[in-house]
Amino acid sequence: MSRPALPNDTELRDRVRGLDLDSKISLLTGADLWRLPAEPRLGLSAVTMSDGPQGVRGAGDDPDETGLLAPAPSALAAAWDTGLAERLGELFATEARRKGVDVVLAPVVNLQRTPVAGRHFEYFSEDPLLTGTLAAAVVRGLQSRGVGACLKHFVANDSETDRTQYRARLDERTLREVYLAPFEQVLAEAEPWSVMAAYSGLDDGTEPAPMTENARLLREVLKGEFAFSGPVVSDWAATRSTVASAIGGLDLVMPGPDGPWGDALAAAVRAGEVDEQLVDDKVLRLLRLARHVGRLDEPEPAPVPAQPAEEEFRLLREVAARGTVLLRNHGDLLPLTPDGIRSVALIGPNAVAPYLQGGGSAYVPAVRTVSFEEGLRAALPEDVLLTVHRGGDARLRLPYASATLLTDPDTGETGVRADHLDAGGNRIGGEVHATGDWTTYDGFDAQTHRVLLRTVLTLAEPGTHRLEFGCPGRFSVTVDGEEVLAGDDGRGVELVLESSHNHPPLRGIDVEVGPGGRRLALALDLAVVDAGGYGRFTTAQLRHAPPGPTPYEEIAEAAAAAQAADVAVVVVGTNEEVESEGWDRTGLDLPGHQNDLVRKALAANPRTIVVVNAGAPVLLPWADEAPALLWAWLPGQEAGHALADVLLGRIEPSGRLPWTLPARAEDVPVPDAVPRDGVVDYSEGVHVGHRAWDKDGLVPAFPFGHGLGWTRWTYESVTLSPTPVSAAVPSPAGGGDGLKLTVEVTNTGPRAGREVVQVYLEPPHDGTDRPVRLLAGFATVQAAPGARVTAEVRVPARAFQIWDSEARTWRTPPGRYRLHVGRSSRDARLAAEVTVDKGRLHPPG
Repeated sequence: MSRPALPNDTELRDRVRGLDLDSKISLLTGADLWRLPAEPRLGLSAVTMSDGPQGVRGAGDDPDETGLLAPAPSALAAAWDTGLAERLGELFATEARRKGVDVVLAPVVNLQRTPVAGRHFEYFSEDPLLTGTLAAAVVRGLQSRGVGACLKHFVANDSETDRTQYRARLDERTLREVYLAPFEQVLAEAEPWSVMAAYSGLDDGTEPAPMTENARLLREVLKGEFAFSGPVVSDWAATRSTVASAIGGLDLVMPGPDGPWGDALAAAVRAGEVDEQLVDDKVLRLLRLARHVGRLDEPEPAPVPAQPAEEEFRLLREVAARGTVLLRNHGDLLPLTPDGIRSVALIGPNAVAPYLQGGGSAYVPAVRTVSFEEGLRAALPEDVLLTVHRGGDARLRLPYASATLLTDPDTGETGVRADHLDAGGNRIGGEVHATGDWTTYDGFDAQTHRVLLRTVLTLAEPGTHRLEFGCPGRFSVTVDGEEVLAGDDGRGVELVLESSHNHPPLRGIDVEVGPGGRRLALALDLAVVDAGGYGRFTTAQLRHAPPGPTPYEEIAEAAAAAQAADVAVVVVGTNEEVESEGWDRTGLDLPGHQNDLVRKALAANPRTIVVVNAGAPVLLPWADEAPALLWAWLPGQEAGHALADVLLGRIEPSGRLPWTLPARAEDVPVPDAVPRDGVVDYSEGVHVGHRAWDKDGLVPAFPFGHGLGWTRWTYESVTLSPTPVSAAVPSPAGGGDGLKLTVEVTNTGPRAGREVVQVYLEPPHDGTDRPVRLLAGFATVQAAPGARVTAEVRVPARAFQIWDSEARTWRTPPGRYRLHVGRSSRDARLAAEVTVDKGRLHPPG
């Protein structure tokens, strides 16, 4: 597959040749954490990057900057709608330009290989075709407005445990058919302007190497076979070599200004270890990116409104609502009719504190957030009583110490004082914060070696109080002058890569308080962490919990509220301790006592609606007992409005599961993500996600593709394209020749609705190790009650193909293939057959 050269490439090559070696190499490492170097002699302005993919965080120039917080990618994927995905990409582009950002580090097209993966919420799906199709739509939307996408993390970087060290061991066929497949599809369909190389590496039978040094995949496959013409960017601080990474295909080291290239790379070129033509190619690729985003010989991009428009809020609300999956609706409890409701009990730890976004680089300080309580209160009639009950805390970490308990020891005013100390212990600056949250604090000058936090904590309530301190690196904690905790971790950038800088391990003490109260002098002495391109910082968290009711007392109170209400809405789920970049989960259970809470509420009120607020699968042992069950994902800033829209029938929850929900932990095909001897073994081969469930004949709680919506659908007929088309020419999943299925469906229910028509391909049973069924195509249609509608589903030729590792090419095994058309991977309504003979597809008739 070849593509024509971009316009003016010849002229760009002439510009590159006009620079000396050192000037060229200076462009290949970031200028700082987010910006690329400028070069006036080339007409090159600085290109600015920003984290995604749940929004656009910005370059951090304004510490108080906020932004639009979208639903997590898994929520978008649940809509199975390319048009909606493209619209969200356009919104990201507008937001990027609002913040002066040229390239968004998104989308993530790694796969949900295991449900415990820490960044599961950031991935679209467990299925490569669904992932590639929706990611391509996001890229098209983003780049249609002049903002670049950075496709990541290339490749097989599907878990977080030891993510900077492990090697993924997988055979060539699995790599091609599963993990490279979404990258190949997005590159073919949407041509992203940059690609990020992963932290991890690959062990595919050749010499194991970090991805930043993998010449076979970066140079031969990505840039050669896939004809990618943009720059390959390192994940942040992932590059650890000079020559190996330079000749391996990496083009840009991030962050800067330091790194393994610079003078070392110039010396390697002069020594003949690296060909200067490779350097020229890297610069050319960066210039292409700059030209795409308007940073080459062009004025500043056109301004956009400084504040988000209401239509942008509405789109985020629509994505969250339409991605919501209705898993059960016994007796048509949903949607609710407000006229018949006098009281609603909103219950659950996530009802009180919704989990809106996953932790890590996806984090965006939201311009606004709408809680579930606020959304329901705004939507329900004024005379409906709405009560809110936590039902126990699901977090292991305590809340931050309240500002009302903290006193600056120097002034007597509220707050925690920070003294900035130089190497000799002399105070050279300082400031005061109101709270105990000093996460990633860097408000000091370059001479600061230590930060001393001091406050007086006043505890008035008698009983046992719990204090927790979170401090990575080197630190000492004293209470009333006595050291109670200390640490001596001298690492730098590693603390960032494992998220210890914003999720430090907690150490706690119990404090007994008598009737007269107690005042404690607290001091946290923190050594400054030098994290290279990530800057110099300290981190401290002061957390506190007073004596209070037990979880079981809170559950009993919530159950009583459920019994007294006309309707109970119980919101359970995960939180920032559970789903985040930097670590993988150790299990699938809901945290805390949430299962007990649900069961008590269900027993108290038969009109109980359970809402799961989580990005990744959790076990729901009571699922069959819930009359109504919704999966609401990590819904972003418009969470409350979206849930109210769904509950009251304003928007149909037309989502379908983009992954399989297990009923039992022991059934999960890939139960953990822990490397063994530095290796993550992809021993399941091509049987990932729902394919593995089918191979093993296991019954999940809810299958891949499942979702009910508000109405019912009858599948009337399926016809195939009558003209045989070639299957011999290799083509990516979204392009090339293939089949077209025309499916007639009728909305036989009482309400208008959307249906996701899904097509699964069953290959011939000829002894070849192939999936029992694989997703081969889908289409989303909508119809009024009683109306019939036609869905056209494209099944690409690649769906029939397998990778021949010996011949190193794609081939189409002959035989009879069966196409299953239906509502999920386990709910087929229609079928058709296709015969492959001598590399050609022969539909019936």
